[in-house]
Amino acid sequence: MDENNSCGYKNGLLPECAPLAMAYVPMQQSVKPMYNTAQALSSGTLFPGLDLPFMNMVNTGDLTGTPLGEVMALDFVAHELALYLDTHSDDAEAFEIYKNVLSLASTAKEKFVKLYGPLTKQDLSQAKSYTWLKNPWPWDYCGKTEG
Repeated sequence: MDENNSCGYKNGLLPECAPLAMAYVPMQQSVKPMYNTAQALSSGTLFPGLDLPFMNMVNTGDLTGTPLGEVMALDFVAHELALYLDTHSDDAEAFEIYKNVLSLASTAKEKFVKLYGPLTKQDLSQAKSYTWLKNPWPWDYCGKTEG
């Protein structure tokens, strides 16, 4: 990558002499700047240049310390551990950590669903009525947890 490119971190590069009528995804030029871990989790990306508005909604919320933030963080850790275990299946310590994180994630999700409603449609299996379309949506819960 050309470190001296003046386009900025929100712009990518296309291949030289790119053919016409081809779809391209520009290559990310730099890994800097990067969000801190809390902002990355809330935005869904570590890189501000990839944090683009979806339907003109910009990720501005910080979910740190919220029940939804806890569920998201535990699910993220479980997913990353699963990816590691896919290539290191003999790592007994990592598998024990994975099982512990899955248990913590399950407990956090059950608590969230009980307090605020379903995160997924599967969460309606024990519901008394169809509450999927009732507001507020999960991302509307940004209240900090009680310490």
